[in-house]
Amino acid sequence: MNANGVVEAYLSTWNSEGEHRAKLIDEHWAPEVAYTDPLAEVSGHAALAELIEGVHQQFPGCVFTRVGDVDAHHSQLRFRWGLGPEGVEPSVVGFDVLVLDGDGRILDVRGFLDKVPAGA
Repeated sequence: MNANGVVEAYLSTWNSEGEHRAKLIDEHWAPEVAYTDPLAEVSGHAALAELIEGVHQQFPGCVFTRVGDVDAHHSQLRFRWGLGPEGVEPSVVGFDVLVLDGDGRILDVRGFLDKVPAGA
């Protein structure tokens, strides 16, 4: 498993739009993916794409970046991420745990929010 590559594909998916996002989801996410964080619980490609689109609408012009190193073992990994305007300290910071399927695709995501601005 190339943990850094998985995280880059994950963040690229969250930062992309339209057909490019759909291609990344098809390539890097298992069809039965489950995604759970304090604000959402979805499963499957279509629901994931809808969730990502909602985040784009709520935080226009913001991008996801990796914060720190990736820690991985077996088929799971964890990392911190930030969300904010490019080149600026992130206004939202979270921590995700990913579990991969046998093909190395993202099967399960458990997300936690460490820093959220008031009113978000």
